[in-house]
Amino acid sequence: MSDTQSVLDDHLDAFANQDLEKVMVDYTDDSTVVTNMGVFRGLEEIEGLFADLFEEFSQEGSTIEVDDTVVDGEFAYLLWHGESPDNVYEFCTDTFHIPEGTIDFQTFAGKIEPKD
Repeated sequence: MSDTQSVLDDHLDAFANQDLEKVMVDYTDDSTVVTNMGVFRGLEEIEGLFADLFEEFSQEGSTIEVDDTVVDGEFAYLLWHGESPDNVYEFCTDTFHIPEGTIDFQTFAGKIEPKD
């Protein structure tokens, strides 16, 4: 298994278990996460992003399903969909650059529809 695959697997496991401390091990002060909701740089901002996501997805009835993953060298791509009591995540993607055992750069884009 590649280092990229190993980091991705650990990251997805930590996210599924809403283990903020374990998720944050995957990032450094130099990491950047670019989303359609903003750009998050460094550990403090990235931790805030995940704390908000965990708050939303900890609600009863929340689901996330991974549809596809592709790992190629230092890069990983994730296609997924999900739902929380607040939003429908109809079509979402994450792309990761994992050059040396940590996530250096990540992008997220998704079609997120608020529930009424």
